[in-house]
Amino acid sequence: MAGNTFGTLFKLTTFGESHGPAIGGIIDGCPAGLEIDFDAITAEMQRRKPGQSAIVTQRKETDSVQFLSGIFEGKTTGTPIGFTIQNTDQKSKDYSHIKDTYRPSHADFTFDKKYGHRDYRGGGRSSARETACRVVAGAIAKQLLNHIKITAYVSSVGELSLDKPYTDLDFSEIEKNPVRTADKEMAVTMENHIKAIKKQGDTIGGTISCVIQQVPIGLGEPVFDKLHAQLGKAMLSINAVKGFEYGSGFQGTKLRGSEHNDRFNPDGSTQTNHSGGVQGGISNGADIYFNVAFKPVATIIQSQETINSQGEIVEMMGKGRHDPCVVPRAVPIVEAMAALVIADFWLLNKLSKL
Repeated sequence: MAGNTFGTLFKLTTFGESHGPAIGGIIDGCPAGLEIDFDAITAEMQRRKPGQSAIVTQRKETDSVQFLSGIFEGKTTGTPIGFTIQNTDQKSKDYSHIKDTYRPSHADFTFDKKYGHRDYRGGGRSSARETACRVVAGAIAKQLLNHIKITAYVSSVGELSLDKPYTDLDFSEIEKNPVRTADKEMAVTMENHIKAIKKQGDTIGGTISCVIQQVPIGLGEPVFDKLHAQLGKAMLSINAVKGFEYGSGFQGTKLRGSEHNDRFNPDGSTQTNHSGGVQGGISNGADIYFNVAFKPVATIIQSQETINSQGEIVEMMGKGRHDPCVVPRAVPIVEAMAALVIADFWLLNKLSKL
C-alpha cells in the first residue's frame, strides 16, 4: 500500500490499523535542538481522543504516546522521531457482522476490490483512528512554528452555522464547549442538535474553519506545490472530508474583479483579504483562512439495504461506538495537518535564496 507518507522535508509516515495492537508514525526532517513540550502533545491528543463527551464515540482510549527515537534529554536529535500509540479498547466483535458485507459510503467495497483482502475491524487502515498519529506530528510541528498561530473551530453543524467572519468570533470559547465552536450560545444549540440526531440512530455533518496567523511572506511554491494546493491536499486526506475552500472561496465567484481585488497599502499589506493570505500560491503575510466540509459519519444505527461480497442484497445495521458528528474531534486534526504543511514550507523556504 502506497501513500502513507506526507510532506517533502518535514515528513510524516503513519502505520497501524484501528483494531491492531497499536498505531504509530515516523517523523523525519525535524531539525535538531527543538525542545519538546510533552504536555502540549498530551493536550493535543486529549482534544482528539474518543470518549471525551456525550456527543462523540464512547470508545475509551488514553491515547498516550510512547516515543521510541529521535528525542534525547527532551530535545530532538535530528534523526527520525518514532512513536507508537497503543490501542487498548478495541471491540472487534462489533464488526463481525460486516466481515462479508459492505457498509454504504464506507471504504469496505473499494478496499476489497483494490486489495482483495481487508481488515474489516473498525475499517482497518481506513479508520479515522489513524489521525491520532497526525495529531502527534502536528503537535511537534506547532512547536517548531511557535511564532505562528493556528486556530480551528466548528463553524457549522448541519444547517446551523456561525454567520460571522472569524474576526468577530471569540476564539477563547472554542475549548470551553464540547462542540468546539467559537460562539457560546450557538455551542448549546449545536450540542443539542447533535444529541437529537444521535437519539435517532443517525449522524450529521458540518464544517470546520481554520485561521493561520502571523505567517511570514514567501511560503509556498508557485506551480504544482502552491501553498493553498498543499493545504487542500492535507485537508482532503482527512477521513470524511468532502470539500475545501480558502479565502473568498465559492462566494468569490459572485464578485467582480473590481470588488475582489485586494488593494495594497504602501507597506505591502492589503486593505482586504479575499485572497485568504495566499497570492500566486505564496503566502503574502495576511491571515490564511479556509473551510473544510465533513460529511455525516457513514455508520448509522438504522437498518440499511446494502450488498455482500457475493453481490447479494442484504439488510444491515451499524453496531459499536461511533461519532454522531465528527467535527468536534476533527478540530485538532485540521490544525495538525495545517501545521504539517506550514512547517514543511517553512523549512523549504530556507532553501529558496542565499
